[in-house]
Amino acid sequence: MPVHRLVLAASVAFAAAGASAQTTTLTPAETAAGWKLLFDGSPKSASANFHAFKKSEFPVKAWVVENGVMRTVKGADSVDVVSAEQFGDFELALEYRCTPGANSGIMYRVTDKHGATYQTGPEFQVLDDPGVDVGGGKKGIGTDDPHSAGALYDLAKPAAGKTIKPAGEWNQARIRIKDGLLQHFLNGTKVVECRMDDDSWKQKIAGSKFKDTDGFGLQPRGMIALQHHGDEVAYRNIKVRDLGRDAKMPGQVDLFNGKDVADWGFFLNDNGKKDDVWSVADGVMVCKGSPAGYIRTNENYTNFVLKVEWRWSPVTRKAGNSGVLVRVQEPDKVWPKSVEAQLQSGSAGDFWNIGDFPMKAEPSRTNGRNTKHTHAAERPLGEWNEYEIIVNGGDVVLNVNGEELNRARDVAALSGKVALQSEGTEIHFRKVALSPIK
Repeated sequence: MPVHRLVLAASVAFAAAGASAQTTTLTPAETAAGWKLLFDGSPKSASANFHAFKKSEFPVKAWVVENGVMRTVKGADSVDVVSAEQFGDFELALEYRCTPGANSGIMYRVTDKHGATYQTGPEFQVLDDPGVDVGGGKKGIGTDDPHSAGALYDLAKPAAGKTIKPAGEWNQARIRIKDGLLQHFLNGTKVVECRMDDDSWKQKIAGSKFKDTDGFGLQPRGMIALQHHGDEVAYRNIKVRDLGRDAKMPGQVDLFNGKDVADWGFFLNDNGKKDDVWSVADGVMVCKGSPAGYIRTNENYTNFVLKVEWRWSPVTRKAGNSGVLVRVQEPDKVWPKSVEAQLQSGSAGDFWNIGDFPMKAEPSRTNGRNTKHTHAAERPLGEWNEYEIIVNGGDVVLNVNGEELNRARDVAALSGKVALQSEGTEIHFRKVALSPIK
């Protein structure tokens, strides 16, 4: 058959395979938070956002798109697909499904320096742990093996207690890199956390099979790759967001301009003056913590994604107390009716209900007005942390450093201000930005 007819036949097969595709969409909250779909279940999405490694076209003989999934063809040439876009700091979320014994992987910061994606990009291992053939007629690999599902392949084993779904069921994978910190999540649980910007990373590489591969794991940005390892593995609901320092959420409102706090209203006990408590140096907002009170936006907001980065003084490294207040109601006072996302050291991710604000939280973790977080996710004192607070209708979700720690429901959808507390200890803020949820 002539070459042009081969290409046409492959294209038709690709389109036909995806004719019954079940497309996915982002929620308004996901869109506001900066997520975008790399694969929505359609052939058009697959071919627009992925192509064969070192090629320009989607490999239709090695990968099939059908029924909303993108899957490898077992026995076909093992051709990896890579994203058309490159990423540095990012968050990737997707679902994968293995057939019995299947092997695959998700590589990131991949470049075309070598002949294979795994020669530059670290890998989130995708594997059917209990069914994989380990040789000698034996099957199964330990769930804490550095080559098992969720592992940072050959560099770090997954944490104990991970949850993996059996072959034929969908697993949730998430990869997050921000400011040098790498995290792997499997089915909602963090299974790997390590730094990529210090000597410990170089030591991991030196102790791995990649020690002699020039440039492995050292690229500051690159493509996302889905591996074809000869087995059938399916992927769906692939979404990503840029977490780079200059990345912005859609419609982002920068509440802190990096220069001063002139755009903020305030309330302080003892007739305190805003400029005596709040100052700005080198793009960082510094609150000395006394007297008690807060600065607040002058505008009201109802539904939004709010990102706040904070740290305790890197000089004193003193633990302290503060909080982010959302849907703040008048009158100004200590403390106004609102929902507090707690910042107290060791308690970041707690809820405090102030002024009997109508809301419901998990009863088993609620004592009076306080609802404890599910687990700790704070960085050491003096290091930067990030809050992502999603306020959407009756739901409020608290994410700390990429991990969901709390969730409230039936929250009164009152329009209100956003406030940052002064509560006894020096605390610093830098990025304070909000994206309205439409």
